[in-house]
Amino acid sequence: MSFWERLQSVIEQARRRTLGAALDALAARKARRDEAAFSIALIALSAKMAKADGVVTDEEITAFRHFFSYPESEAGKVRLIYNLAQQDVAGFDAYLSRVARLFVDAPQVLEDVLDCLFYVAGADGVEHPRERELLEMAARTFGVSGAAFRRLRAVHMGLDADDPYAILGVDPDASPQAIKAAYRALVREHHPDALIARGVPPALARIGEARTAAINEAYRIALAQAKMEARAG
Repeated sequence: MSFWERLQSVIEQARRRTLGAALDALAARKARRDEAAFSIALIALSAKMAKADGVVTDEEITAFRHFFSYPESEAGKVRLIYNLAQQDVAGFDAYLSRVARLFVDAPQVLEDVLDCLFYVAGADGVEHPRERELLEMAARTFGVSGAAFRRLRAVHMGLDADDPYAILGVDPDASPQAIKAAYRALVREHHPDALIARGVPPALARIGEARTAAINEAYRIALAQAKMEARAG
């Protein structure tokens, strides 16, 4: 079954019940966690986040279409999933729990989903308090670490970008060896090929590029400082 056929199948299930119930069904039968499942989860959460925030800006809509590219012939399916999610009475927190269950044994995928939500929330270049609350709620529900959350915040909002240790997830007094080990592990996790292998659609794999750029810069700064301190000691 093709990507768009899988989306159509979920739409048909959602029409019979709700989109939330369709997500529950995917999780219950341990459906393939491929690009279709990732895309459905992302579309639904983007819709619920926009509704929970109370205001859907043109920048958010443009940003969503920019990174979640799709042919115009299939735009109706994407819009329908988006609308079905907004019409469901279940709130943003309920959808977060559903997506967490869908990817319960794939925690890195949940960080990828959160990365995309950051992209949408930061489309207007402003970190609104309510959006920050929703993103923090997503991080808690997904079990995303504090270091990972700060890394994403640095990439999308520019906040914490001057703290290389927060981005790498190491202590300020970490040794050069520890910094290198953390860096190598992060680069492996966030390489675009790794994202695609986890089920992130190829068109969305570029979300890993910004993370990798932030990780590279943090590594450069942290390693230089660690070496300087080692020489001084």
